[in-house]
Amino acid sequence: MENFLQTIGALNDETRLKILRFIDINGAVCVCDIESAFGMIQSRISRHLKILKEAGFLKVERKGRWAYYAIRSPLDKFRQDILNEISYLELEIPVMNKTCST
Repeated sequence: MENFLQTIGALNDETRLKILRFIDINGAVCVCDIESAFGMIQSRISRHLKILKEAGFLKVERKGRWAYYAIRSPLDKFRQDILNEISYLELEIPVMNKTCST
């Protein structure tokens, strides 16, 4: 039950829905690329990413000084269905601007 509520709670924010869709579209992305695309400060982006990771949507991989976030794989049916539903929402997803170099 707690896992379900945590997952649903993570989706109760339009910015998190947009970030989730952004990562789903672009694949593994660096925090700095998300920050640049969304025009938000790093601490706020990191907070949203932490919530989405704890809800079971994301995985993180560190490469040097950068953290890259991607959709967790394999993703259970419940979360995969949620991602599919988010793809039908009329969200304005920013364009990816690569700002990090590995």
